Amino acid sequence: MDLISVQAKNYIDIHEGEEVMEIKAGKKIEALTNRQRYLGKALIIATGAGYRKLGIPGEEKYSGHGVSYCATCDGYFFKGKKVTMVGGGNSALTDALYLKNLGAKVAIIHRRDAFRAEKYLQDSIKRENIPVLWNSVLEEIVGNENKITGVKIKNEKTKKSKIHTVEGVFIAIGEVPNSKLAGERGIKLSEGGFIEVDRGCRTNIPRIYAAGDITGGVRQIVTAVSEGAIAALSTFGDISNPYWLKGSKSN
Repeated sequence: MDLISVQAKNYIDIHEGEEVMEIKAGKKIEALTNRQRYLGKALIIATGAGYRKLGIPGEEKYSGHGVSYCATCDGYFFKGKKVTMVGGGNSALTDALYLKNLGAKVAIIHRRDAFRAEKYLQDSIKRENIPVLWNSVLEEIVGNENKITGVKIKNEKTKKSKIHTVEGVFIAIGEVPNSKLAGERGIKLSEGGFIEVDRGCRTNIPRIYAAGDITGGVRQIVTAVSEGAIAALSTFGDISNPYWLKGSKSN
């Protein structure tokens, strides 16, 4: 990503530390920031999404030092180590299976007595003998100055807490899309708050596009980059041949 950042700066002027406060759509697309007003023929929104956090002691302290929100990114570093996966949806179970295949000793912590994930994932968890702590929540992540040494887990039924020795914590309890700006402009959002786009990364408002994690789906760098390319090509084509003036939207 550092290389991608350097490459981008060689091709375009990047205004860092400048926040977009409002988007307007008239004859031109306006972007009002905390510094100035920009006018353009089109706008691509790529504001991304953030991982939903537990908000417990130790989470921020050990983030990137044992606490991870991406098994695909960090799983390899925990090969042969004891880790916990927090969550009960498709992402949590998929990540737990991935960690198990990497050789990590993974256990799942879930606050309910049943998973929300697809049945085939639940069956895979049983087949792989991945232990599950049902009706349990993570209360605290503990460790020393350098690394995690354990987690404090509370059983919601018995109300008793216990420290479990682990070297890593993976959290998969959803994501929070940075879509407030889009929602205020009237751009259509999904039930989860992600921007809805068509195959060309077009939103419901002509000349406004969206790409990357803000659109949901597979949230990986390679996907975001490809969507960015699609959005850019759609922008170029639509400005040359404006579909919104013909009364129908391209697909």
